[in-house]
Amino acid sequence: MMNQSEMYMSRALELAALAREWVSPNPMVGCVIVHNDLIIGEGFHQKYGGPHAEVNAVADVKNKSLLSESTVYVSLEPCSHFGKTPPCADLLVNLKVKKVVICNLDPNPLVCGKGVKRLRDAGIEVETGILEKEGEWLNRRFFKTMRMKLPYVIIKWAETADGFVAAKDGSPVKISNSVVDFNVHRWRAEEDAILVGFNTVKNDNPQLTNRLWPEGKNPVRVIIDKALELSGENKIFVESALTIILNSLKNQKEGHLEYLKIEGDFLPNAMLALAKKGIHSILVEGGPKTIKSFFEAGLYDEIRVIKSPLILGEGIAAPHVPAGIPFRKEEKLLDNKIFYYY
Repeated sequence: MMNQSEMYMSRALELAALAREWVSPNPMVGCVIVHNDLIIGEGFHQKYGGPHAEVNAVADVKNKSLLSESTVYVSLEPCSHFGKTPPCADLLVNLKVKKVVICNLDPNPLVCGKGVKRLRDAGIEVETGILEKEGEWLNRRFFKTMRMKLPYVIIKWAETADGFVAAKDGSPVKISNSVVDFNVHRWRAEEDAILVGFNTVKNDNPQLTNRLWPEGKNPVRVIIDKALELSGENKIFVESALTIILNSLKNQKEGHLEYLKIEGDFLPNAMLALAKKGIHSILVEGGPKTIKSFFEAGLYDEIRVIKSPLILGEGIAAPHVPAGIPFRKEEKLLDNKIFYYY
């Protein structure tokens, strides 16, 4: 059973998650302000470049005179530097709040511990580590990129009941149902980028947008085309989303297309290059060859496998989840099942 601090922090995390499609490359942050065991204000960081959670929560407080006697619950350490907005630590200091309770310290070196120090130096009581694991999970993409300079990678594929992902000649087969398709487009909106390989573009000619989830942003499309063999007839060349083409030949920008030359160890260096561009998370929807390359390089964090009752008889075999990867949960959507590994 949760204690009182955990209850308020849980609410802050719920608020933070409301903006999962809009705040990257910033983290998701929620804030709850409590006075005499009553919530008097709450808010969350709603969109990248917009006001932070603390600012929105303070604005939600009707009687500002209560702030000096209130406790602020925030899911991430208040920032202490000037970015697109002023420091939230300074805001709380200026308001002379009584106490600040923090879920996670910010791994960003511009903040890490400095926000807490700023608050404590001003005489404000600070408590940290409340629901820390839950906060780490919520912002796992942000934390990984800050700590490892690599994007958080989710591998996803759909397979038939007999273990195939496409027809024998490589042509696409409708495997997942319409509800799952809708869900996959929501996944796309939650990540910074979607990645496929040369064969997927050649055989499937996908749009790689989240058109079934129009409320969210389109992810950056990332294509592996080392020798630049794809033609302008493919849908990815249509100007509907920023598209990065990872290749071994050139660096060049052409409208919505950006050709990014990768030298040396291709896939690891490609991930480093994408992280430098502010891409904190990637949904890999490529075929077995592309997925195998991520597995062999150890460049993945989650796996989502969609299984359909469809029987194909023959075709291109689905990838296998690497041994030792913990199964996390199973979800059923009509006649399809989704298996999550982390």
